[in-house]
Amino acid sequence: MDEQTGEPAGAPGRGLDPRAELSEFLRTRRARLKPEDVGLPDVGRHRRVPGLRREELAQLAGVSVAYYTRLEQGNGRNVSAEVLDAIARALRLSDAEQAHLTNLARPGRHRKRPAPRNRQARPALRQLLDAMETVPAYVVGRRSEILAWNRMAAALFGDWGRLPAQERNWARLVFLDPGYRDLFVEWDQKACDMVAYLRMDAGLRPDDPLLSSLVGELSVKSEEFRRLWARHDVKEKSHGVKRLRHPLVGELTLLWESFRPAGEAEQSLVTYFAEAGSASAEALRLLGSWNADALPSGTRTAAG
Repeated sequence: MDEQTGEPAGAPGRGLDPRAELSEFLRTRRARLKPEDVGLPDVGRHRRVPGLRREELAQLAGVSVAYYTRLEQGNGRNVSAEVLDAIARALRLSDAEQAHLTNLARPGRHRKRPAPRNRQARPALRQLLDAMETVPAYVVGRRSEILAWNRMAAALFGDWGRLPAQERNWARLVFLDPGYRDLFVEWDQKACDMVAYLRMDAGLRPDDPLLSSLVGELSVKSEEFRRLWARHDVKEKSHGVKRLRHPLVGELTLLWESFRPAGEAEQSLVTYFAEAGSASAEALRLLGSWNADALPSGTRTAAG
């Protein structure tokens, strides 16, 4: 929420304020640490707020309290990479969190070109999806928009081609469509990951109006999204395991991998697969055979 207006951060028509994002990110990372976590003595004084004090964090990073205070207030101008690295180490940031800190503190590096609008997956990627006949796969954009998918992805997640174009978006589906709450066994973790991916994107392009509009819409419509967004967690989409509860074949445990196609900085190819010989592999095979006649042939795209 915006502290002055009370409106959700990123409401439609407004951009995300990089200074406010930097301030809140540092504050939330500092709040999650205790003195004993970083080798400092806890002298037992009453702490009005959780986590490390600013002076403790400044001591760990080797900077003055005044300098760190200015940074946490959102003034990251002229901050050096060395100082950011020291603060990242002091805060025990992950690689994704450190990259996010750098993006927020030095936003000018990412404003050389405007943020692109929704794009279609290029023909070669659509052909690749078609060739993956037994593997659920789709192409997703940086704002979580679903750009293209194959027959098996439609069988597993539902035929997104039946949705209006604006609703073909993973964040909207996870938080606003009850069917996806039932589909993901660990829905809470899926929701956390989804918000963390969007936060990572927001750090790269805080002035993206389409992302700001999406965040504003979800903040208004979903209390859970609003709560998770306020945590300022970030994560890179890479790989993992998902448990699904499919209405036709029951529960599946699937591994997933995300790839960034060469020359496509704004898109990712995501694939799901099961361990060979497992019950989930058999369930995927059955799902593909049952849906072979029900779904149209060829890859579906956001334009289709």
